[in-house]
Amino acid sequence: MRPQADAALLTPRSPVVTIMGHVDHGKTTLLDKLRKTQVAAMEAGGITQHIGAFLVTMPSGEKITFLDTPGHAAFSAMRARGARVTDIIVLVVAADDGVMKQTVESIQHAKDAQVPIVLAINKCDRAEADPEKVKKELLAYDLVCEDYGGDVQAVHVSALTGDNLMALAEATIALAEMLELKADPTGPVEGTVIESFTDKGRGPVTTAIIQRGTLRKGSILVAGRSWAKVRLMFDENGKTINEAYPSMPVGIIGWKDLPSAGDEILEVESESRAREVVDWRKYAQEQEKNKDDLKIIEEKRKEHQEAYQKAREKYGTLHWKERSYIKYLERKEQKSLKPKEKAEKDSNVLAVVIKGDVDGSVEAILNILASYDASHECELELVHFGVGDISENDVNLAETFDGIIYGFNVNASNVIQQSAAKKGIKVKLHKIIYRLVEDLQEELSSRLPCAVEEHPIGEASILATFSVTEGKKKVPVAGCRVLKGHLEKQKKFKLIRNGHIIWRGSLTSLKHHKDDVSIIKTGMDCGLSLDEEKVEFKVGDEIVCYEEREVLAKTSWDPGF
Repeated sequence: MRPQADAALLTPRSPVVTIMGHVDHGKTTLLDKLRKTQVAAMEAGGITQHIGAFLVTMPSGEKITFLDTPGHAAFSAMRARGARVTDIIVLVVAADDGVMKQTVESIQHAKDAQVPIVLAINKCDRAEADPEKVKKELLAYDLVCEDYGGDVQAVHVSALTGDNLMALAEATIALAEMLELKADPTGPVEGTVIESFTDKGRGPVTTAIIQRGTLRKGSILVAGRSWAKVRLMFDENGKTINEAYPSMPVGIIGWKDLPSAGDEILEVESESRAREVVDWRKYAQEQEKNKDDLKIIEEKRKEHQEAYQKAREKYGTLHWKERSYIKYLERKEQKSLKPKEKAEKDSNVLAVVIKGDVDGSVEAILNILASYDASHECELELVHFGVGDISENDVNLAETFDGIIYGFNVNASNVIQQSAAKKGIKVKLHKIIYRLVEDLQEELSSRLPCAVEEHPIGEASILATFSVTEGKKKVPVAGCRVLKGHLEKQKKFKLIRNGHIIWRGSLTSLKHHKDDVSIIKTGMDCGLSLDEEKVEFKVGDEIVCYEEREVLAKTSWDPGF
């Protein structure tokens, strides 16, 4: 650990402010108004699915670094990351919508990270807006506004019209001044990876926030299990910069591998030292994995030992001939089961390959898959995941496991698509996360056996019972009146007494007066006999005519949005 910086070296730095709140409460529009840009208009489905870092210069000359976090339920890890690297959280709540699920989650992230909150009550230009209601709702979550004697500043804004945005910026700067934010711009660099992705022409790229030191071209950095010699740095508009100071968001090019979002960035003195650190981290992780693997192997060995002991007990007292014969029968049984079991097993497994545009997106999708709890219906197997466009390797993997490739905000070239089509592999590309999840739910549902639903066609009430002699047999007959719908002789029937089903089956005869008929309509009387003679009719019983229809089953997995 590096020692704390010398107080004499500390210089004031601009605040890092994370914008949080529920999906569609206007976070990106608010940022766009502050930056005078139009990010919101370009977003797929109108929702933010990445974490963005922007430097905004106020008219007064002060600079603020804003992090725009997604509000959608799927991106909880991104929000938590945003809360950890920040100084202040601006909580955006729509005045017409009030406190919602992700609003509460954002408050929790802020409390966990011990970060102060400024409340921005958005959409105040709407007729149905009720800012006071929002403030009252927030009292339940220990967020007490200044109006109610608390210390949380609440600013009524409209991101659409730009009303009161300067007041929000001033409230943020005032809070930053109280926090007296300082950093050491000298010495080795420290920072945090906000997001990472692979760029076609530039290789692995990370967006980072510098927390200590000044980053310059040629610096050697280590993050997670990757290292970089900084080839190029750029700001959020893609403009090349030569230096990045504390609190600045910066794009870094020159990574050997892709670090994960949330990794800590540290500067080291040389490339050989960077390799040493990365090798050590990889070795430590390998050792950790080996420990876990050993545990699993030990458990499996125990299971085998117990199974072997049980088998010994089972065969122990038998003569060797009997023992051989029993084993032969067991083997025979297994052989006959294998092809059928295999077919059943295969149809009940969905293998998926996941590719995303940035590390955080892939992480969000994997977190959704981790919530899968319907393995008893269909097993979901994650074969491979990664960052970047879909490659031939992904197609080969999907072919091996007979799986599906899901791409989020990535491309698949024509060559790849043709190759996948030839091999019969589905490649599904999505730009909106919940569309991807819906698609996955549909795929899982299609692998489930169809459910059978009963649809009633007609109902009749038994008014009298009698028996008819056919040859030497007495056949019980029910005299009925059709109350609803119609009865069709070809369909299935059930007999209901006091709400309980007594019999299901088909009719042997259906007569109107003395004529055999195939259909009896509402209000008509008829006589009918069942295909089971032992069933007794009672006056007042109900006869229901129904047909069975196959309905596509739906997976019971619900990721929660």
